[in-house]
Amino acid sequence: MSPRLPSLCLMAVLLAVNTVAVAGTSVVFSKDEISIITDYYQHHGGDADAGKDKKNKAKPLPPGIAKNLARGKPLPPGIAKQQLPSDLMRQLPPVKPGYERVVVDGRVLLVEVATQVIHDVLMDAVFR
Repeated sequence: MSPRLPSLCLMAVLLAVNTVAVAGTSVVFSKDEISIITDYYQHHGGDADAGKDKKNKAKPLPPGIAKNLARGKPLPPGIAKQQLPSDLMRQLPPVKPGYERVVVDGRVLLVEVATQVIHDVLMDAVFR
């Protein structure tokens, strides 16, 4: 056995442990954010923005696209995103730098701006 083999094995183990520790760090909605968002939509309903026209309400996404609105997946190109209502935004803590909260198909998503990868999803938060 080579005298360098034990030290290489040790380095590989340390690298694996550090990689898992970094990969385990994730950005998600806090319990407070979830509570504020769900309470808001329970009291205001899905048509929270007064300027929206009910006739122009968006159709639900096709099932194949809707199932891709999940953690770790990028937002489909060209998908219609809406900002959260401004009065809801004022109630929430600031979003972490490099992330944004958006509404897509009745879901509130936490998206990394640079990659458009979804980091968290609140399913059916916006009642349509």
